[in-house]
Amino acid sequence: MQEQDESLILHLEALRTMLIKCFVALGVGLLPMFLAAPYGMNGLIKIIIGNNNVSLNYFSPMEVFILQIKIAVVLDLLICFPYIARQIWKFLLPALYDNERRFIKSIVFASSGLFIIGVLFCIFFILPLIINFGISFATPDIKAVFGISNIIGLALMLSVIFGLMFQFPLITRSLIRSGIVSYRSVTGKRPHVIVGILLLAALLTPPDIVSQLMLAVPTYALFETSLFFSRPKQK
Repeated sequence: MQEQDESLILHLEALRTMLIKCFVALGVGLLPMFLAAPYGMNGLIKIIIGNNNVSLNYFSPMEVFILQIKIAVVLDLLICFPYIARQIWKFLLPALYDNERRFIKSIVFASSGLFIIGVLFCIFFILPLIINFGISFATPDIKAVFGISNIIGLALMLSVIFGLMFQFPLITRSLIRSGIVSYRSVTGKRPHVIVGILLLAALLTPPDIVSQLMLAVPTYALFETSLFFSRPKQK
């Protein structure tokens, strides 16, 4: 009983150390990311607005400052994510077998890559598409004048959503590799998966079919890719 208590204390201490390191890394990176936030915001606006003649407005003195803080937090999380993932992996490492360590290590790198791809896909393809769709309703009597909080808030929200949705195939592969679900049962439920992806895309994106399909189609393509690499080896 005493050995179990000591083991629990050691695990809690290791967890505490890991969390402290992660928060310290985020704290250290927050100031330089805040300094870089105005440049990041300007670059983001240029990408999603493009050559459209649209003015962005703010309606309170602190609005842009608060937006820069939000951008700094998101940039800080993105920059520190590999370090945080490494600390989590090191925390789990002692309790895993060699093959499980290699698998989790590959998952960490794959998850980071998929998240970045999802964010970039959203910024460079989805957001300009949404802006152009909104501007298409402008007439000589109706001019497009956007609030900067709406544009940047939408960009940050959708970027995170696309990054998370791009984790879907990785989750599927992990469930199959771990034996929680079988490859055959997943392949037999493709219609349910398609409906689920479409529903999530409809819930998470603005109410237009284009952005919903732009999220659903690559997510399903990645799901099929994960099935291909998770198929059982033929003996």
